Amino acid sequence: MGAGKSTIGKRLAEQFGLAFFDLDHEIEARTGASVTLIFELEGEQGFRQREATQLAELLSGSNRLVSTGGGTVVSAANRALIRASGYVVYLHATVAQQLRRLERDRQRPLLASGDRRARLEELARERDPLYAEVADLDVAGENLSVANAAERIGTELQRLWLRPRGVAHAS
Repeated sequence: MGAGKSTIGKRLAEQFGLAFFDLDHEIEARTGASVTLIFELEGEQGFRQREATQLAELLSGSNRLVSTGGGTVVSAANRALIRASGYVVYLHATVAQQLRRLERDRQRPLLASGDRRARLEELARERDPLYAEVADLDVAGENLSVANAAERIGTELQRLWLRPRGVAHAS
């Protein structure tokens, strides 16, 4: 949440000639309702069911870069699907960065009430190990502009994901 997944994802998709999909935006387009409204009407469980269905549909295609929502990895089935479906980049931000980036954002249902810092810390404790479980590449977005982060990730993807076949690679 607040790591820049969608913004950086769009840049990377363009760089690599992939179609870009933001999972939350696709859910909103399909339902005609905002994520916030879905949470209000169906609760988090209802939203997560929609998320799993949309994720499976998006990952069934090819030549796609999919930006998942922050809680997508909580489901073991989603993690297995993500892991099996392609190269996974975990782009994360510190709680301090998230607080800065989300300071004016009031559209995040999981941050709608209470202490935002405490909630982000709780989510990080819960989710970070799950992201690490599925990630092929782990990128901290600390002190990087969107352009610099996209360039750094693009370079790593060229080196690790798109390396020429048949060429020995040592890590």
